[in-house]
Amino acid sequence: MGMGRSLCEHSPAARALYDQAAQVLGWDLAKVSFEGPEAELTQTKVCQPALFVHGLAVAAAQRELGRLPAGEPHFALGLSLGEVTAYCAAGVFDFSTGLRIVAERGRLMQQACEQASGGMAAIIGEEPAKVADLCREFDIETANFNAPGQIVVSGEKAKVEAAVAGAKARGMKKVIPLVVAGAYHSRLMEPARAAFAAYLEGVTFAAPKFGVFTNTTGQAVSDPAAIKSALVGQVVSSVRWEECLRNAAAAGAAEFWEFGPGGVLAGLARRTDKTWRVKSFSEFADLTAAA
Repeated sequence: MGMGRSLCEHSPAARALYDQAAQVLGWDLAKVSFEGPEAELTQTKVCQPALFVHGLAVAAAQRELGRLPAGEPHFALGLSLGEVTAYCAAGVFDFSTGLRIVAERGRLMQQACEQASGGMAAIIGEEPAKVADLCREFDIETANFNAPGQIVVSGEKAKVEAAVAGAKARGMKKVIPLVVAGAYHSRLMEPARAAFAAYLEGVTFAAPKFGVFTNTTGQAVSDPAAIKSALVGQVVSSVRWEECLRNAAAAGAAEFWEFGPGGVLAGLARRTDKTWRVKSFSEFADLTAAA
């Protein structure tokens, strides 16, 4: 809780986004983001809009302060929900449209979570091939390839629990069950994927102003139809975050800036390649400290 409060207090541009979000959503996102309760903020249908607005509020405050480099960034990328934020930043759709997309995505994924008992677990320090074997044996799926030696698996709760026990029996030393509302990026999200595809049929996408990398393949995507297809497929497919990072670096990204809470993505970038320059911005003090 408290996420974005200092941005609103010190940046008129950030405050304007939260005010606009309240009009679009019909409820006070700022109040929930700043004050909770945590049980409400962590609901998928609330958390996704909160993260979307916070990320763009950081960018708006950066731009307002003149902290962003001249011109547009060369690339944008985001993990899971953050991919929608990246497309919005790149001008694929405007803020209000993006927020409506995120709200619907969150609502549909919340419904899918409530319709099935799902779970996830992180497997640390293992080769992808070994994790793939484990997933086949226990009928679960790889949800995230976050960084070297950090893979998340997803599926029916009982099957994930069995896989966790099976992984330890196989000698996998660090297998961590995750506290999540459902089995994200797995076939249990198929009802959400199908409904989300139908929703996006009525939304116009533009070509991005700069390169954006999709979680579904880790590759840059620019065709509006391909972007829409990637966003739909991403709901049930693996997040290839490590590939997104590596391909952005190979395309010329000289520095990675994370806009959002917690510094998780910055940590994943450092884990992927210690030579990369990485910065994380969440609250107003982070922006002024980087001056």
